[in-house]
Amino acid sequence: MFRGILSPIITVLDEQGRLDFKGNEFHINRLIDNGINGILFLGSIGEFFALSMEEKKAFITFAIKTVNKRVPVLIGTGGTVQEEVIELTRFAEQAGADAAVVISPYYFKLETETIYRYYANLARSTSLPIILYNFPDRTASDLTPELVLRLVKEFDNIVGIKDTVDNISHTRKVIQLVKAERPDFSVLSGFDEYLIPNLMAGGDGVLCGLTNIVPQVFADLMNAYAAKDLDKVAAAQAQISLLMNLYDVSQPFVAGIKGAVAAMGVPIVPAVKEPAAELTTTQLQTIQDLLKKAEVIRS
Repeated sequence: MFRGILSPIITVLDEQGRLDFKGNEFHINRLIDNGINGILFLGSIGEFFALSMEEKKAFITFAIKTVNKRVPVLIGTGGTVQEEVIELTRFAEQAGADAAVVISPYYFKLETETIYRYYANLARSTSLPIILYNFPDRTASDLTPELVLRLVKEFDNIVGIKDTVDNISHTRKVIQLVKAERPDFSVLSGFDEYLIPNLMAGGDGVLCGLTNIVPQVFADLMNAYAAKDLDKVAAAQAQISLLMNLYDVSQPFVAGIKGAVAAMGVPIVPAVKEPAAELTTTQLQTIQDLLKKAEVIRS
């Protein structure tokens, strides 16, 4: 089971937009040293949509070697060409990944049966554990609790879901319906501020982007919840609530998250792949102000 605080890690690039392996190694070690329970490479914040197949494979090989089994390694292998999704998932499996995180097909709004076939074909093509990735705001289609249950009943290697739905009721319904069939099925929220509601509903944690910026805040929150220390829970939750505004600094939000990581003193440049754009002076100041207000950097 995948449980706790998992981070969809940024993909650190150099000023020319190439993979910065030294910067990525530093950030990977930083997350692990600060209590992260698993790392997703090539997720949404990892800019999977802007990297070539060659870049993805090189990064997968590097990531698995660098993590070196210290925490579980998840690889985002989703896309719109099913043959490429299967190819990348098999590559991740052979490279030694612990699971694939696979977003449902996007661009067209798809019928439930079409989405079922997509995941069924993938599950039959690999023995690697698969975590479903539900992000209706990006795909225009929802993985309903009923569809998730159907897939889980038919395929043992479908082991979890990242439910990025801004409605905790949706996640609660998945928890209640699917865990009754498979108690070890991992239900992770994709929205940072839903960690505590997720856990209270019987879920397993979060797979969320602010962990790149303040991994220790999330680790402390998880520990405080386990210890039933409500004062610490409330304090950490208040910080996360403020930091949620970082997602509104840039669109796509990747640049804002990278800018905040750099502002925390991590030695990277906040370079992003096109079509995203570099941060403006105003955006950089907004990031600084939010980090100070949340008291995660000094004034």
